[in-house]
Amino acid sequence: MPTKIAQFKVTSGAPDRMRAPRAFWASLKKIGLTPGVVLRHSNIPPTVVSGDHLITTAQLFALWRSIGELSKDPAAGWKLMSGMESAKFHPTLLAALHARDYRECLVRHARYKQLCSAQEFRFTEKEGEFQIETSWPFVADESPPPLMIDAVFAILLELGRRGTMTRLSPKRIELSRQEERGNGLKEFFGCPVKYRCARDMLVLDAAHVALPFVTHNEELVQMLAPQFEHQLKTREQKQSTVGSVKWVLRRLLSGSRPDVAVVAKELGMSERSLQRRITEEGMTFRQLLNETRKELIREYLSDESVEITEAAFLVGFENTNSFYRAFRSWEGKTPAEWRTDNRGKN
Repeated sequence: MPTKIAQFKVTSGAPDRMRAPRAFWASLKKIGLTPGVVLRHSNIPPTVVSGDHLITTAQLFALWRSIGELSKDPAAGWKLMSGMESAKFHPTLLAALHARDYRECLVRHARYKQLCSAQEFRFTEKEGEFQIETSWPFVADESPPPLMIDAVFAILLELGRRGTMTRLSPKRIELSRQEERGNGLKEFFGCPVKYRCARDMLVLDAAHVALPFVTHNEELVQMLAPQFEHQLKTREQKQSTVGSVKWVLRRLLSGSRPDVAVVAKELGMSERSLQRRITEEGMTFRQLLNETRKELIREYLSDESVEITEAAFLVGFENTNSFYRAFRSWEGKTPAEWRTDNRGKN
């Protein structure tokens, strides 16, 4: 008989803007770092700590890379998450921690994560395993920092351990990176760790996923979940065709110039239907492409580590001269002049 496989993906329609939770900044102290040191190293404004400044997925990756370089501790990722107090969890994590069982917890976490960042989850259940993969669509061409992957898997396991009040261990962890010494993954997770795999994946025992949560609190869940569902529904209703197209374009624009047919396929509709909906909202595909390019190029130029020629490539310009002409028509100045004039404003 063929193996029965259950698979579903929790996609994110969130914009590439997020607030780093306060608990994240507080936990840095446990590995000998401070928010100020990490932010300076990653060239990110200090106002992100108070929530006054939103960060992109690329900046989030930069934060984690800085944590790795500054701490020089290959175990820093899981240490940050395992040491976080439940009382200081973000409300979305609390809704997950107080679910009925581990499975509901994982699904809630994946769904409500959309309110915090543009992160996506894929769950696959087969042959007694519950496999979890995660991705970040806005930086699909960039591998997430190793410590960040460790932290994501650690919080997923911590939710299960704290919810069941048992020291659960996964069946295994698969990592795409090379093996490294001193990361403590085998000891913390309590399972085999495989390196140089095709993807990063946390593999749980399907029987563990069905375990009930001792921490289940229906009253708390009923207070939190409706608010989160309302926020998700409101955002979905506001997500116009124009917004959806720009979201897809942001993901696809990297050394290429996606056409309307490619975007229509991504959105699961015909090219004609997409063109009609864009027109109904008073726009054209070319206008949306140019607007998305403008938004992205400003973000790239605001990052001093990105070369101007690289920024041109990242928004789909194969010819540097064409990029310079286009940018001058948008901003009335050269990219170098714009970068100088706007240094420190973002």
